[in-house]
Amino acid sequence: MRNLLFTTALIWMAFAASAQNLPADKIIGVWFSEDSDVKLKFEIYRSEGKYFGKLLWASTMFEADGKTPKKDSKNPDKNLRNRSRQNIVNLRDLRYYQGEYEEGTLYNPDDGRTYNVKAKLKSANELEFRGYVGISLLGRTRQFKRIQ
Repeated sequence: MRNLLFTTALIWMAFAASAQNLPADKIIGVWFSEDSDVKLKFEIYRSEGKYFGKLLWASTMFEADGKTPKKDSKNPDKNLRNRSRQNIVNLRDLRYYQGEYEEGTLYNPDDGRTYNVKAKLKSANELEFRGYVGISLLGRTRQFKRIQ
């Protein structure tokens, strides 16, 4: 009886642990956010053990004609101000720790600022993303849905 209880407890602990922690690479893919004024589409990928995001599309990415990509005119690096906003890698260096992604940065071409960022998979197809300055309390959370 004692062995049965012990085995049952081990099975429950293993099940609970696997339900809470999705593998780190589950964040890889294309994500879309439409929960704020600016709509975004990112491709997140892994390189050298960290996660990065390429900005594929944003509702503020194009000039008034809807076709010409805006330039990165507010970039603090003057050498990058003539590049297109489309396909820039503006999510950098996210690291996976115990079910969450931390220590990353997010460059916002709309204001030229770089923010701290952390993320958490709520499910295989739902990503919560938080950009902040200094401490996490001073920030904004966005919800993303997987589209690929």
